[in-house]
Amino acid sequence: MILRAIFAFCFIGFYINGQEIISADNLPPYVKQCYEGDPQVINCFISALHHLKPYLASGIKEIELPTVEPFLMDELSLSLTGGPNGYTISLKEMMIYGASNFSMSKLKLSENGKPFEAQINIPSLKINARYQSSGVLIILPASGNGTFLGQFDDLDCMLKGKVSINVKDGQRYLHVDALHVDLTVKKMRMMVKNIFKNNRILTEAINLFLRENGHEVFKVMLPQLRKKLAGLFMSISNKLLTHVPVDVFYVPLAKQTS
Repeated sequence: MILRAIFAFCFIGFYINGQEIISADNLPPYVKQCYEGDPQVINCFISALHHLKPYLASGIKEIELPTVEPFLMDELSLSLTGGPNGYTISLKEMMIYGASNFSMSKLKLSENGKPFEAQINIPSLKINARYQSSGVLIILPASGNGTFLGQFDDLDCMLKGKVSINVKDGQRYLHVDALHVDLTVKKMRMMVKNIFKNNRILTEAINLFLRENGHEVFKVMLPQLRKKLAGLFMSISNKLLTHVPVDVFYVPLAKQTS
């Protein structure tokens, strides 16, 4: 039954200063508890995640949790055309906005060793990044650098993962063993600016390419994006879940009061 709580735990990100552990006796306002035996437990987990949204957006000073608006992703490297002078781009120092404004539409809990599954939607995700390119685009030398701007609307994320339970000092803690992230997007807009000392011809050529091939560019991004997001979620979850006992936000029957 404990594994039924996994999805909520994977997404609740806390940074606990020093050895302090969140407990039921000092429950902070951003934690919403769910209860074993509740026939509406799935709805409770979804509500607990939605309850976190304003705290994720603003940050939580007392536990040194910075805002996720924006959050930083390091780099994506993309080969967009073939050949010895193929057009390649790198997006560095990626600042991503809108991730805290998610909503969950589906949750299938982990049981009998099967992975949990969840579907979330983000209405709009915006990306600002440092842009670098090399190679030839159409017939133009396209080496340069500048700023990349992207907006991805109606973004659906499907998540699947497996967890295990560890026992430490008599307390149970969850560990995320594997996580897979898949993404689809309904609408996107990408552009660059300030390319190679404001080279107008090169800027227009790159933006034309991005407008006409946006879905193909996203398809090339997708494998790296999946891997980076899954690694990021797992790293944060496992660092933080080692400090938060399972019983704190999934209260077992034995600890419930009438």
